[in-house]
This record gives sequence, structure tokens and C-alpha cells, in this order.
Amino acid sequence: MKLRSLMLAALTAASALSASAALAQEVLIAPMGPPPARVEPPPPPRDGFIWDPGHWRYMHGQYGWAPGHWQPVRVGYRWIPGHWAPRGPNWRWIPGHWAR
Repeated sequence: MKLRSLMLAALTAASALSASAALAQEVLIAPMGPPPARVEPPPPPRDGFIWDPGHWRYMHGQYGWAPGHWQPVRVGYRWIPGHWAPRGPNWRWIPGHWAR
């Protein structure tokens, strides 16, 4: 019985570690702020989805535009679009996420 408990504990710990690694997100830091956002008119509303506007991505030392896309709605939550935030002399990407 003790061996079974130890095995179950080991499996639980292993699954928790792999789940937390899967949820980890890459931290993106840029040495300068993004250009002004592009004017990107949202498409007509779509049932069950919310429009996530386009934004600037920082890759390989420069910004490139990522167009907007649809996010499936989560009932009881509101969508917070991703955005760049100043952090000291640099800028950090805050990914879009659902909030209550």
C-alpha cells in the first residue's frame, strides 16, 4: 500500500511539473517602444467570438505587425488585449488574457 501511495505521489508531482511547464510563457523584452498601432477596423461581430486587435511583435531586433484575429468567448470573462508596457529602459510584452 505504501509503494502505491509513493507511486501516486510521484505521478502527481510529474504531471504538475509538466503542466506548469506547458503553461509557462516566453517573456518578450524590447529595447525600444513599438511604433504607433495601425488602424485596423474590426470585422463585423461574430457570435461566440471577440475580436483581438492586431499588435506589434518584436522579433530579431525589429517590430513586425501581427494582424488581429478572433478569440472564442469565455462566458463570465472579458478579453484584455496584449500590449507593450514600459519596464525601466525597456518594453515588455503583456500577452492577451481573459479576466473576470
